[in-house]
Amino acid sequence: MENNKLQELTQKLYNEGLEKGRSESERLIAEAKAEAAKIVAEAKAEADAIAKAAEARAEDIAKNAMTEITLAGRQAVSKIKNELVEAVIFKATGEAVKAAASDVEFVKELLLAVAKNWTSATSEVSLQALLSEQQRAEFDAVVKKSAEELLKAGVEVGYSKDVKTGFKVGEKGGGYYISFTDESFDALLKEYLREKVANMLYK
Repeated sequence: MENNKLQELTQKLYNEGLEKGRSESERLIAEAKAEAAKIVAEAKAEADAIAKAAEARAEDIAKNAMTEITLAGRQAVSKIKNELVEAVIFKATGEAVKAAASDVEFVKELLLAVAKNWTSATSEVSLQALLSEQQRAEFDAVVKKSAEELLKAGVEVGYSKDVKTGFKVGEKGGGYYISFTDESFDALLKEYLREKVANMLYK
């Protein structure tokens, strides 16, 4: 009888221990599942955030690339337009300007125009013009014919090896000269014609 009671007690303790173990096991499994689900959810959220950030970065890079391409395209078009304008101006004026700067009659008329429009501190204009030494023979013939006219206008003519084309002019004894070479005429004409040619070509 006592043996039966002992066996019942042992069985009861075993069953209770087994039940407790089973409950604890189920609780631990439930906690582990909950923790695993939380980790998976966090990992998914992090992965989504990384994917969104990468997508936004890719969009930014694409936008920036398109902006750079557009800007480079505009700059290229602008450069081509400017070069075309320069080419048209050069073709239209280049040779004519060189010829005019070497034309002795034209140079004489320019000297007279400069003298007429020169502003001086005194009422009397007294200028010195330096012509191209290389063209001395050509200029001498015209200058001799026009010497009186030039002197009357206040222009004294001389020659210089530094002057290749056109002339330099300044107040006599003033220490400085204004250069009227084919390059300066060319630059002046280009500045004047650039907008007109651009409008003619592109508007």
